[in-house]
Amino acid sequence: MRVAVPLNKCYRLINHGPVTLVSAAANGQTNVMAAAWTMPLDFDPPKIAVVIGAGDLTRSLIDASRELVVQVPPRGLAEQTDAVGSCTGRLVDKWLKFGLSSEPGAVVNAPLVTGCVAWLECRMVDEPSVEQRYDLLIAEVVAAWADDAVYSVDETTVRLRDDVPEHLRAFHHVAGGAYVADGQVFSVR
Repeated sequence: MRVAVPLNKCYRLINHGPVTLVSAAANGQTNVMAAAWTMPLDFDPPKIAVVIGAGDLTRSLIDASRELVVQVPPRGLAEQTDAVGSCTGRLVDKWLKFGLSSEPGAVVNAPLVTGCVAWLECRMVDEPSVEQRYDLLIAEVVAAWADDAVYSVDETTVRLRDDVPEHLRAFHHVAGGAYVADGQVFSVR
C-alpha cells in the first residue's frame, strides 16, 4: 500500500542510488523515461537532482510544465524500465507499448507510474545555467510516497525493510543492459 513519506525524510527513497523512472506531462501529452543519474541534493526544502538530456521528450514536457515525478521501479519492472530507457517517446507511446499504467499525482500534474515502490512528486527549481550546461535538473520534492511492503515509514524515519522480496527490490544500472538488484539490508548501529 502506498503511504505518505515525511518530506524531511524523502531523500531516503533514492539515497541508495536506484534506477528511477521519470514521468512528466504537458499540453495533453505524457511520457516516461528511465534515469540512472538521480540523487538527493538538499534537505529543507527537500531537493533532488536528475540528469535528463535536452533532446528528450520527457525533458521538453518538464521544461513546459516545470513538474515531474521521479519514481523507483522494483526488480519486477526491470524489463519495462530498460525498454523505456532504450527508445524515444517521440516515436512510440511507451505506456502502451510496454504495458505501463499510471495514476494521477496528488500535487503535480505529472503521472505516477503504477507498480513502483517509491514516488517523489517534484516542481522544478529555476537553475537555467546548470540545466543548459549539464542537463542537470534540480527539483523540489512537494510530495513523497512509498510502498509499505518495501519501506517502513513513520513520522521520524524511513527505512528499507529487511525482508523485501526479490521482485520488489530496487535495482541499479551498470551498463549495456546489465543491472544489480538490491541485496540484504543490514545495520551497523
